[in-house]
Amino acid sequence: MSDSNWWIEIVFLAMLAGFIALRLVSVLGRRTGHENPAPTGYPGGPAEVAAPGAGNGDVRQPALVNLPADIDPSLREPLQAIADADTSFDPARFTEGAKAAYRMILEAFWKGDAPALDGLVSDDVAADFRAAIAAREEQGVTLDNRIVRIEGSRIVGANVSGMMAEVTVRFDADLVAVTRDKDGNVVAGSTSDAVQTHDLWTFSRHMGSADPNWLLIETDDEA
Repeated sequence: MSDSNWWIEIVFLAMLAGFIALRLVSVLGRRTGHENPAPTGYPGGPAEVAAPGAGNGDVRQPALVNLPADIDPSLREPLQAIADADTSFDPARFTEGAKAAYRMILEAFWKGDAPALDGLVSDDVAADFRAAIAAREEQGVTLDNRIVRIEGSRIVGANVSGMMAEVTVRFDADLVAVTRDKDGNVVAGSTSDAVQTHDLWTFSRHMGSADPNWLLIETDDEA
């Protein structure tokens, strides 16, 4: 074999080895236990720490989940199960993300912007919202609502069934709720008086899914 052919073969084998390595990373996944956690739809903080006495290359164990002071201690077990399955989950950061979702979903619904709900709510909830938006359009009324403030948000329920996780958050908020007719006249509500609301929203996620987003699957109110 000539020197030129030998070098060509060496370069080809090196390129092939690199390609195979990239394919293995793609197939087996990129998480090694040492990289930064992937972001989630409702962000969670890092939840992995090295096991006591563990050195480089040892298996890392899930950390005990940190519970905010306002969470019922009985929720530790299901929240820990979620954190064990998704090491980026953190209750405090989840609650902050849920609060942002609460605002985005309500504002989209009030405006009648159904497409903005995609990726935020489940198919069933989206269908209910679309039906309500269609009913308003048929009646010729619009909602002129706004959130004055969200006074509180805290996790009040959590459940894990197989790989499905559910977390319920209670939102205490002051809203201005106004309904206007097609001419812009107020037909219900007040533009100056805020209404106190206490909503229970349940979010769900398949813990084995590559999609990091939690979806709103149920809404309820609490007096």
